[in-house]
Amino acid sequence: MELSAYPLELPPDDRPMVRFMNVTKSYGSLVVLDDLNLDIQRGEMVSVIGPSGSGKTTVLRMLMTLESINGGVIYIDGKPLTHMERKGVLVPADEAHLRRMRASIGMCFQHFNLFPHMTALQNCMEGPVQVLGLSKAEARDRSEELLKMVGMIDKKDQHPSRLSGGQQQRVAIARALAMRPRIMLFDEVTSALDPEVIGEVTEVIRRLVAEHDLTMLMVTHQMGFARDISDRICFFYKGKIEEQAAPEQFFTNPQRERTQQFLRAVKDAD
Repeated sequence: MELSAYPLELPPDDRPMVRFMNVTKSYGSLVVLDDLNLDIQRGEMVSVIGPSGSGKTTVLRMLMTLESINGGVIYIDGKPLTHMERKGVLVPADEAHLRRMRASIGMCFQHFNLFPHMTALQNCMEGPVQVLGLSKAEARDRSEELLKMVGMIDKKDQHPSRLSGGQQQRVAIARALAMRPRIMLFDEVTSALDPEVIGEVTEVIRRLVAEHDLTMLMVTHQMGFARDISDRICFFYKGKIEEQAAPEQFFTNPQRERTQQFLRAVKDAD
């Protein structure tokens, strides 16, 4: 579709928190996402699963504007993320527009990405002070509240090198929340952790789902966790959504042969 065919803004009665509309992404001849259409409603928790190379993490990276798209449009709360209006038409977004739109999105990465020279508290305060313009006192109060929520207030003065993987990931979640996002993205946040500390992080995410009105998108290989906390499961295969359904339906009665093969392989690996 030509850009002129996409709405400048989604109508109020059709405004999911996130909408991928005919989104494509490729690297040369390698197609990573192929005409993706996906809506995520306000307050919905969606888990994305699938084999390596199926496009799962690319979806998150495009929402964080870490990857550009080759076709289609992504909307956040009805407004284009990847594009902006100029003289009544959509054009590719400039950096100022991307930065403004990205402010409503938080992301936790697989490898934490904490600043090593800063304490846990300083890591959480940095974004609110530098990006949101909060005073240091306001940022400290907010950050301490969030570190308490994730069970890390007693480690607030420790540097990342003094924290376990599970502790670092909990600080990373608090840091993302300190920016007051409306959308939270989780990219395999437990895959770099030792098995005995995975529960620390999954429990924090469970609390976020239960207690906070956030829209969440999580890429994970933990099928049991995804089944427990998700409103919907999306199975990606070769750059497309092969199947999506509520967890109970998805795991007990998958409709597509490729989904059935994947779930059997995961079960055998366990």
